[in-house]
Amino acid sequence: MITHRGGCHCGRVRFEVDAPARLEVTLCNCSICSMTAYLHLIVPKSRFRLLAGGDHLATYTFNTGVAQHHFCTTCGIKSFYVPRSHPDGVSVNARCLEPGTITGIEITNFDGRNWEEHAHELAPS
Repeated sequence: MITHRGGCHCGRVRFEVDAPARLEVTLCNCSICSMTAYLHLIVPKSRFRLLAGGDHLATYTFNTGVAQHHFCTTCGIKSFYVPRSHPDGVSVNARCLEPGTITGIEITNFDGRNWEEHAHELAPS
């Protein structure tokens, strides 16, 4: 594990996440992930640290209300959120990480348009 740093576009929201240098991420085809081009790096909450910008975050929920989509109120970027599949974890948008600590990214596709049928594929390991 190494520490990656990241944040939103304007820089108000900043965080650290502990993950391997070679990231394994998920590309979901559900409506919100497709529209935001989100690449999920899901980690336990203990491996995520919000460094700045908590006071610049707004939260959006829909459907079951379990997922807590946090976005910067200044630039609108969702750099991390609490996912429905892992309500005790955090999904970091790998696109919002600084590139210097990433040695590679392996992308796995997930059929989020049919979430109920495929949710078991996202079970925490």
